[in-house]
Amino acid sequence: MQILERPDKASLRGGLIAAIFLMATSAIGPGFITQTATFTARMGSAFAFAILVSVIIDFVVQLNIWRITALTGRRASQTANMAIPGAGFLLAVLVIIGGLAFNVGNIAGAGLGLNAMLGLDPKIGGALSAVLAIGIFLSRRAGLLLDRMIVGLGMVMIVLTVFVALVSNPPVGEALRQAVFPDFIDFATITTIVGGTVGGYITYSGAHRLLDKGLTGPQNLGAVTRAALTGIAVTGVMRFVLFLAILGVVASGVTLDLSGQAANPAAQAFSVAAGEWGMRVFGIVLWAAALTSVIGAAYTSVSFLDVFGVRSERARSIATVCFIAFSLLVYVAMGTAPAAILVFVGGFNGLILPIGLTIFTYIGFARSDLMGGHRYNRLLLWASAATCALTWYMGAVSVSTIFAFLGQ
Repeated sequence: MQILERPDKASLRGGLIAAIFLMATSAIGPGFITQTATFTARMGSAFAFAILVSVIIDFVVQLNIWRITALTGRRASQTANMAIPGAGFLLAVLVIIGGLAFNVGNIAGAGLGLNAMLGLDPKIGGALSAVLAIGIFLSRRAGLLLDRMIVGLGMVMIVLTVFVALVSNPPVGEALRQAVFPDFIDFATITTIVGGTVGGYITYSGAHRLLDKGLTGPQNLGAVTRAALTGIAVTGVMRFVLFLAILGVVASGVTLDLSGQAANPAAQAFSVAAGEWGMRVFGIVLWAAALTSVIGAAYTSVSFLDVFGVRSERARSIATVCFIAFSLLVYVAMGTAPAAILVFVGGFNGLILPIGLTIFTYIGFARSDLMGGHRYNRLLLWASAATCALTWYMGAVSVSTIFAFLGQ
């Protein structure tokens, strides 16, 4: 294992913020927004229970994968191959497939954003956005500008969502009750929103960012733990606030349209609560979030090609451009509505999630040699094992429901 010097405080803080920001912006994308709107419209206050359970699962998944990655000092696919020969190749293939599904959804989200902003057909908007994403990826200066822009737009999104949550007057008491005592439980919903938050490439993107910043070894475990918890806390709070904003609209008697090629339930909710200007601003934020997610999902997914020998900068760049282009072709060829695609991709990555978590749980229990001889926290490992069993069960009982999303 590569021995790295302990970073100074400034580098440590910068690396942790970078990992938190990368994970949070990857999670709070168009899929996150559309899934929350769709399930709130379908389930009402009972969706609060799904959110609560998903946040608990998210904490366990991210905490263990980030910590074990920091201890091994290697990328996930390399660690998996050393633990179980061939497992790294399997993990890489699954993450890349899941990343492709995410990217199809991200392009769909960009189309929905332009539809809310300008009234443009979602297919045309998605295609234009994918071409722009390739241009931004190839131009480092444009990418830096977009990164800065998304921070500002992210703040606008938070303020707008809080405003809508206040003016829509949601039934908070009922939502809190059903967070603990729901009228019904939908495992497909939980699997979908977990997959959209820590499934596929998302958790590994933050973990690998820590490696790039040299935040490895037992001496950095405390900081890595705080970063993992902070990233999930931010996404959990944001999901609950967004849920309340849309719940207030739904509870007032408004029926959100969840079918059709131009269906955009989140935009509809913001339009009802904040008027025309609210929907247009929401469209800008959704489009920008989707655009950065297209680039981020492609770049992180392609990084898993390392295990297959794709390591040069030029090869990665070519692969990333091809990844985005192929995602666009899949999106254009599909007859499924963009909103349905965004819901499906979360569920699909939720089905993939238990495989990677199982590998990392095994490493924690049985391969201390890969972690420099460190004896991993048993309480966290048993929590990880329980979460593994739960996610495998949820995946088994919800797989047919998740694939049915594509037919909606």
